[in-house]
Amino acid sequence: MYTCTMHYFESNIRVRYSDTDKMGFVYYGIYAQYYEVGRVELLRSLGIVYKDLEERGFLLPVVNFNINYRKPAFYDDILIINTRIKELSSASIVFDYKVINEMRSLLNTGEVKLAIVNKDNHKPCSFPDDILAKIRENI
Repeated sequence: MYTCTMHYFESNIRVRYSDTDKMGFVYYGIYAQYYEVGRVELLRSLGIVYKDLEERGFLLPVVNFNINYRKPAFYDDILIINTRIKELSSASIVFDYKVINEMRSLLNTGEVKLAIVNKDNHKPCSFPDDILAKIRENI
């Protein structure tokens, strides 16, 4: 289930067995994938589809990833990934994340910064004006 408000987008993810480590916790690196779900779906809700950006000749590499772990998640938990756009410039976008479980306990918070680059030469460039306008209308 996906819901969007003006500032936040909420994605629900059920933890798969393969997402857990030997201790039974969600493996720390899996959160990068969960965060990706949040930002892809947030952008989709604004009418911005990653695939379309790539077809137009743009890529959005992650240039910074920060996460603060508070509590573990476990197999079969439903996690709620709250995603919002924190900052937007002509050449980068920063997303904030909060992951909570069904009991509404905060599991972790994070921040991911993406740059926009030209697909052909991988050099930094600016977001197309129509993309900037769609994001700015909703933040």
